[in-house]
Amino acid sequence: MDAEKPDQWFSAEVATFGDRLAAAREAAGMTQKALATRLGVRLTTVQAWEDDTSEPRSNRLQMLAGMLNVSLMWLLTGEGDGLNGPAGSAGKGARADVAALQSLREIRHCVTDLDARLARLEAQLVKAEGGIDGRDA
Repeated sequence: MDAEKPDQWFSAEVATFGDRLAAAREAAGMTQKALATRLGVRLTTVQAWEDDTSEPRSNRLQMLAGMLNVSLMWLLTGEGDGLNGPAGSAGKGARADVAALQSLREIRHCVTDLDARLARLEAQLVKAEGGIDGRDA
């Protein structure tokens, strides 16, 4: 992984589809809401794409690439016509940014796991109590 080179900033080893989508959207000067409106999807859909919790269908991918002025290949893999890294991204700052990004991904994964665990525990408690709503009726 060589995130110190600006042309590697958005490579598949360093960035996810959601990272590249968010960067291209920001470079195009669009908000998530504006992009959602132009694509005819909900804001939560664009947010899920950028958070890497879901992926767009192929027809939306082509529309995204066109609207954001990047190649479809770049959106998917980080290779091809797209964005370079942010200005001045080479050096220690880039390494710190990559480390911070990795930490955020790990935290997001932990939060998702904890959310699922909480849902299971809540379901177990409701089942053990015979349903909270059933007792109050």
